[in-house]
Amino acid sequence: MSAPKITELGTQSIRSLLLKYATPGIIAMTAMSLYNMVDSIFIGHGVGAMALSGLTVAKPFMDICAAFGTLVGVGASSLVAIKLGEKDYRSANDVLANVVILNVLLGALVMVVGLFWLDPILYAFGASDATIAYARDYMQIILAGNIITHIYYGLNSMLRSIGHPKISMYATILAVLLNVILDPIFIFVLDMGVRGAALATIISQVVSVVIEMIIFLNPKEVIYFHRGIWRLKRDITMRALGIGMAPFLMHMASCFVVIVLNNQLKRYGGDMAIATFGITNRFMFFFAMIVMGIQQGMQPIVGYNYGAQLYERMKRTFKLSVYCATCVMGVLWLIGLVFPEGFIRLFTHDEILIAQSAMPARVMLCTMVMVGFPMITGNFYTSIGMAPKAIFLSLTRQVIFLIPCILCLPLLFEWLSTVASSPDSFLSTLQPIWGVWWSLPLCDALAAILSAIIINRDMKKFTVDPLPQD
Repeated sequence: MSAPKITELGTQSIRSLLLKYATPGIIAMTAMSLYNMVDSIFIGHGVGAMALSGLTVAKPFMDICAAFGTLVGVGASSLVAIKLGEKDYRSANDVLANVVILNVLLGALVMVVGLFWLDPILYAFGASDATIAYARDYMQIILAGNIITHIYYGLNSMLRSIGHPKISMYATILAVLLNVILDPIFIFVLDMGVRGAALATIISQVVSVVIEMIIFLNPKEVIYFHRGIWRLKRDITMRALGIGMAPFLMHMASCFVVIVLNNQLKRYGGDMAIATFGITNRFMFFFAMIVMGIQQGMQPIVGYNYGAQLYERMKRTFKLSVYCATCVMGVLWLIGLVFPEGFIRLFTHDEILIAQSAMPARVMLCTMVMVGFPMITGNFYTSIGMAPKAIFLSLTRQVIFLIPCILCLPLLFEWLSTVASSPDSFLSTLQPIWGVWWSLPLCDALAAILSAIIINRDMKKFTVDPLPQD
């Protein structure tokens, strides 16, 4: 996209801009969510329930790897949007080079550390002797391709920030389609099991990275690869990492929560409880990725208008994004409450697992209609460079609210069942595992309330610009 055209972010209708930028992001993120979902479906039906549990154990480790990619990609893409709003094209180009260099360095570091301490990490994340082999086989391949994964996510974020959301979408869709094609070939035809699923993921990302690199080699782009930019610049690196610290810490906190959660599930419910959470979490992740697509559409619009001091346009973008995200999560809430068995059967044909998963799924999804709001709020602060606010909101939900609930509610439920006055009373039926399940919706509700209080206060601080309403 040319430099003059990028100014549409400050002039066009908010509705049309969000539709233009969010639609490709939604499609791309929905497609991206299919990575894990497709792997889980093929593994659940082709390998078995224990393999599915092993994949759930490996998930927080994958998220940690992705968190380092997010640290660079999201921070840099937000910084690029701000620089373009300020008309500082030279600095925006320097950011692009720093994205690639940092992703290579961090990707290599995570790969080496992860492979060296793989088994101890997986056991700490909730693996048992029955599931460790599946988790190990999957993560060895994922870690080996970690540099590719980091570059893939980083350049994908940059494409959206320079006005190429459709190309970003196409690259993601291509990767997912290749993954869908290769998964059954590697898992069933070549009998590679979980290793085949991981290999399919990495190969599909390699193809998308090639496409992204070709785009950024074009000198007609507003930023592109050329001589003289291939060195780290301390000011750009530190600011990009500072902005990206919020989503990074959010991912890390989420990973830590899942680790604690997996261990609590293993303690009170065993490997089948972990598999139950894995299925429901992947279904939630599908809808969360749609909201993240809305976030991606919102990010360059908010960042540009903040940089240009067009605060009213920035506010309207936020409000419209919240409305869209709430509608999306409302659909998830309805599906989860009415027929959870339907989506559970997508992942497994194990009737015992299906029967055990239905009610916990209803509990975990009962406050989903509220989740979109804090997600959009946190991304808003990231988009305007106010990383501390985004970090605070994220860590409050993940650490201050959720972890104590996961640890304490099972003990409370266990105590209540022991002091029940009658064996036929409701309290006597309470089991510790239900304390784990109820922790999730309780903390989602608290996070939504806190986000509403903070954003309502901060929005009043921005001076309203004189531009007319859409």
